[in-house]
Amino acid sequence: MRYYVIAGEASGDLHAARLIAELKKLDSNGHFRGWGGEKMEAQGLTLVKHYRDLAFMGFTEVLLNIRTIYNNLNFCKKEILDYNPDVLILVDYPGFNLRIAEFASKAGIKVFYYISPQVWAWKKGRIKQIEAFVDRLYVILPFEKQFYHDHGIDVDFAGHPLLDYITSFVPEDEKGFRDRFNLGSNPLVAILPGSRKQEVKRMLPIMLEAASSFKDYTFVMGAAPGLDDVFFKPWLNQYPNVKVVRDATYTLLTYSHAAMVTSGTASLETALFSVPEVICYKGGWISYFIARMLIKIKFIGLANLIMDKGIVREMIQGELTVKELKNELDKLINDEVYRDRLKNDYSELKQTLGGPGASERTAQLMFERLTHNS
Repeated sequence: MRYYVIAGEASGDLHAARLIAELKKLDSNGHFRGWGGEKMEAQGLTLVKHYRDLAFMGFTEVLLNIRTIYNNLNFCKKEILDYNPDVLILVDYPGFNLRIAEFASKAGIKVFYYISPQVWAWKKGRIKQIEAFVDRLYVILPFEKQFYHDHGIDVDFAGHPLLDYITSFVPEDEKGFRDRFNLGSNPLVAILPGSRKQEVKRMLPIMLEAASSFKDYTFVMGAAPGLDDVFFKPWLNQYPNVKVVRDATYTLLTYSHAAMVTSGTASLETALFSVPEVICYKGGWISYFIARMLIKIKFIGLANLIMDKGIVREMIQGELTVKELKNELDKLINDEVYRDRLKNDYSELKQTLGGPGASERTAQLMFERLTHNS
């Protein structure tokens, strides 16, 4: 079978890669083409466009890059028609992917959507698009199945794919890791500032300034694959004691005592590694005020959303100051009661997410639907 897969962000690349690996086990003659990143390419996907060329954050950035987005849409549509896949698998990235879903559905191409758009938070009108143009939706958050059921749509929940990676992950030896990146012997605190340049520019300076007060800890930044050393150089020159690791975020989390994390998938990964964390977010003010008017959820952190309570402190927009972040870091590092409470909540979180094997189960559901309906 011929599969066309589209992921527009680093997290989508991660989950799509695992899904492709599982689909290949079921369909040894499968051909994969699409948009994504190195992880999907490593699983045998012919990479047409990298997600770093698609990452526009917030309302303002989208408006400024509207011509590029329009050109990308037209190019993608032509690609799909030329490839003529048996199925189009869309992974998250709803602003782009739902437009492609409509196009493909009207062209008679079967559409699977993996990882639901966050319609429970905002843009509920997208539910009608999903119902009209998506043949099957595969969700990864447990409350989403009931949400869609309440809106008359039957979807599949097979668990969260992050558990696949984390439970099977084998870190390198701690001494070897510390020696490789010159991390010394002090306790480690992770800094995960995100994968988009706009968000890193706004949050990393605050994170680094807060970190500078904790002299007995080594702060280590996990650099996203799409951001090179030149981009980080100005901040690292200012804070030479902060270390950087690449392609080793899970090992970093394995040995970290605490973490500062930009909201998104990384905040859930950190929780699943049982690392006490604070979630940080600061957007452009125009984008933030528009989002405040449109988004109707209590939390932005995935762990908090899944558990429906504030287990992890969220510092959003004006709350994200050097002073407040330093105070929260002090609790995360030194308050054992606070740390134990977080770790107990993390254990409950893992049970709620359904255990490992999500990628395999999702691939099986997709393949059965393809072969039974072909």
